[in-house]
Amino acid sequence: MANKVSLLDWPSRYQALAKQCQSPQLRQFYQAGIPAGDTPLEHVPFAALDFETTGLDARNDDIVSIGVVPFSWHRIYCQRSGHWLVKPSQQLAESSIVIHGITHSEIANAPDLTAVLEPVLEALAGHVAVVHYHAIERPFFFNALERRIGEGIEFALIDTMDVEHQALLARRGLLGRLFKDKIGSLRLGDTRLRYNLPAYQGHNALTDALATAELLQAQLRYHYRPDTPLSQLWK
Repeated sequence: MANKVSLLDWPSRYQALAKQCQSPQLRQFYQAGIPAGDTPLEHVPFAALDFETTGLDARNDDIVSIGVVPFSWHRIYCQRSGHWLVKPSQQLAESSIVIHGITHSEIANAPDLTAVLEPVLEALAGHVAVVHYHAIERPFFFNALERRIGEGIEFALIDTMDVEHQALLARRGLLGRLFKDKIGSLRLGDTRLRYNLPAYQGHNALTDALATAELLQAQLRYHYRPDTPLSQLWK
């Protein structure tokens, strides 16, 4: 599937960030680097990333749990997955408890994000992050770290929601665009159904990360060639 070519040079950006950041953990993450933009998708190491949060405002809400699932074009590495429950910087709202099911008692003795930052970054290091809707994981991670250690994080990612949006627009065709036909739901569960992937119970960071990994694998096989360069998808 044709897509816009990204002008981002993430490897160079990581090198620059490694030189200017103050945090040893962030420096180590950036020094691990990222595959070059011309790397074929079948050779790219991915890591699906999902957060459960106290709300949807990255400036004021915080992370409650983190799920990371490493995978490639061919395989999902479940044994190397990670799931971390962390204590948010503000009290859980009842509305968020209803969504993700994480209660006050469960986070009472949970560590702060800084205590698990090293293993989380180790799980992501050298991989291209994969998320479903980049407006959650990227700003939440940046702001959560900036509040705690005084500097945020930048990282390359592929957004499965954006991949699906582009695929649906292409399938809609000229007449569909002319008459502004609706393209369909972009929710994670609804998107998975288009690829005959099984339904999972949502709003668990590890389960949603696995669901996102499976989804990208399906999307790549349906819409892209194995030798498609990584830079066509990252953002």
